[in-house]
Amino acid sequence: MLLRQVASASRLSRSLTASTSTASSQRFASSLVFLEHKGGKLNDSSLSAVTAAQAIDSNASGIVIGSKKDVDGVLEQAKKISGLKTIYTASHDSFDHTLAETVAPFLAKFLPSKSITHLFAAHTAVGKNVFPRTAGILDTSMIADIIAVESDGNTFTRPIYAGNAILKLKCNDEIKVVTVRTTAFDKAKLEGSASVEEVQPQTEEAATKFVSEELTVSSRPDLSSAPRVVSGGRALKSKETFDEVMDPLADALGAAVGASRAAVDAGYADNSLQVGQTGKVVAPELYVAVGISGAIQHLAGMKESKMIVAINKDPDAPIFQVADAGLVADLFTAVPELVQKLPKANA
Repeated sequence: MLLRQVASASRLSRSLTASTSTASSQRFASSLVFLEHKGGKLNDSSLSAVTAAQAIDSNASGIVIGSKKDVDGVLEQAKKISGLKTIYTASHDSFDHTLAETVAPFLAKFLPSKSITHLFAAHTAVGKNVFPRTAGILDTSMIADIIAVESDGNTFTRPIYAGNAILKLKCNDEIKVVTVRTTAFDKAKLEGSASVEEVQPQTEEAATKFVSEELTVSSRPDLSSAPRVVSGGRALKSKETFDEVMDPLADALGAAVGASRAAVDAGYADNSLQVGQTGKVVAPELYVAVGISGAIQHLAGMKESKMIVAINKDPDAPIFQVADAGLVADLFTAVPELVQKLPKANA
């Protein structure tokens, strides 16, 4: 009898300890969102990272890092993000162009000074560049491309094997460094009024220096956030025919243009237009796949789209397995006919 009572008391003690530990981690969790920007404009993808951060900290903070000019330009937008209590700013010439070699060491020093337990950013090219280095300096795990976060602040969900399996992981590191799949979280609204706190950065000399960049300028919507996307594949045969077929369709739909990796590798489209596992992940209201067979790597980047339309002359193409509507036809005939009918449909 005495042994049973002791065992029962021991189990109760462990249960209370675990419960207290979980409650404690929730109570003392402190989230910081890295607010990405370009040319004085806030990147909308950061708004999804804010929503993820709020899952464990309703009074999350944000940080804007860059040159003095860029920080001043984006600050008014950042202050309006709902759910952020404080916006930290750190401006220095070495932070221009968000070089990981200067930004990551600063973040690694800043997080412990403010008792930050969770650092969030969008899973963009910038996030994928800065955050692994930050995690390495902190000697902590890098948690990439999450699609869900639980309220305990330690458990995250992310896709693996090109989205064919979902992994649930638990991280007990003191500081969690996390990037967020933007299509999995709603964007935070711009209805807030956060306070601003300036941080004086202590920068170190970096071996890497920014030289130049070449930007692809387009009047069309941004591929990552466009509500409509039309993508072309290798079946378009050349860059000239890619442009001749896809541009009128995109203009008629008011859509962004994307491409499969095969089309990008063949030189039909710029790297910035690649949709897929190694490109951009999109989830628009309408996704039109033209001449795309539907390789698993491409599906990983667009299968969460609300409406998928496929045009392909091969009736056995894998893309038809995920498409909501499919047209088995020669794209060089079908797409021009569709473009002719679209103005009438929109009239």
